[in-house]
Amino acid sequence: MTRFLIVDDHPLFREALQSAVRIAHPEAEVFEATSIEGAIDVADAHRDLDLALLDLSLPGTTGFSGLIRFRSAHPKLPVVVVSGHEEPELVAEALSLGIAGYIPKSTSRQELSDAICEALSGAVYIPPQMRARFAGAAPQTEQAQILNRLRRLTPQQLLVLERVKSGLQNKQIAYELKLAETTVKAHVSEILRKLEVFTRTRAVIEVSKVDFTALRGADAPTQANR
Repeated sequence: MTRFLIVDDHPLFREALQSAVRIAHPEAEVFEATSIEGAIDVADAHRDLDLALLDLSLPGTTGFSGLIRFRSAHPKLPVVVVSGHEEPELVAEALSLGIAGYIPKSTSRQELSDAICEALSGAVYIPPQMRARFAGAAPQTEQAQILNRLRRLTPQQLLVLERVKSGLQNKQIAYELKLAETTVKAHVSEILRKLEVFTRTRAVIEVSKVDFTALRGADAPTQANR
């Protein structure tokens, strides 16, 4: 039996994704989560998942932070991003993170189902209207290089980095995450090493280059997918 994880905080779109999954896999077992924390918990409990379908705009995430945290926690589980954002540059950055595909939320149910089957087959699904753009291997952009460094961070280090970006000091981060201050200091040192920078300020500057503010809002379910 094929097992899917749907991660989206909108009930209507979770229902649309379930419908798309069952077009090709009527007997599939489908799990749901509405946050990255919930998604990690489900994947921890069900190690035999075949594919995760994940929205970028989830509560408590900014830009690609949620996707990076989930892939850091479960690097072997294929992830397809399903998003209301269709900017080619954003799609390219998402693909640089090693996802199994990128599906716009404006896609029809049948096309969603076809895309899911393609990702399950081991291929990387790219929307037909964008395939020409990604046909050739383009050199990595500066943003893609930074994203690749972010992929080296553990989920805990990503949580610490998010708070460093917010301007919190180690003591405040330790309080929020219920960690020892010495543990936070160790995490910060590792973050700087993995991002290949020497100061907290430089880390914030580098990460801000891939902070897509357009992704702060939630993706509303589109009429076409209801």
